Amino acid sequence: MVTTLDKEGIIEVLRSIPDPEIPVINIDELGILRDVILTGDHVEVVITPTYSGCPAMTQIESDIRAKLHEHGIDNIVVRMTYQPAWTTDWMSEEAKEKLRKYGISPPGRMHNAIVPLVVDSVVCPHCGSFQTAVVSEFGSTACKALYQCQDCKEPFDYFKSI
Repeated sequence: MVTTLDKEGIIEVLRSIPDPEIPVINIDELGILRDVILTGDHVEVVITPTYSGCPAMTQIESDIRAKLHEHGIDNIVVRMTYQPAWTTDWMSEEAKEKLRKYGISPPGRMHNAIVPLVVDSVVCPHCGSFQTAVVSEFGSTACKALYQCQDCKEPFDYFKSI
């Protein structure tokens, strides 16, 4: 099956690819899908990892190729770019709400202070309490930290603000 898709159509196809580590959000909502460039029958997909060395990027590249192949697109280049560096500001508000509902505290706002950056209080995704404490700087993945709510006592991941 050969399908002719324009840029928006390809982006819509790519929005069906979930993040392998957080399946409730897709790669566009996460902000790692940066661009799609069409040149004739050639499709270049530009992605930015959430952090250098993110192990999910190999899976995401494979998922991009597979999804586009399903739609008859075979001339594909997936290009990883590190500039500008990914930031949690690229995450959609919908993605942040999906994280919260999934039990992960979404990233807070960053304050551009002189070093270090100060993050707003981490809110418990279970009960909404601001009374939380860091348990470990690294949670289930390196882009998350492990917290515990001091009110409901539930542990939870916090998606680090970058």
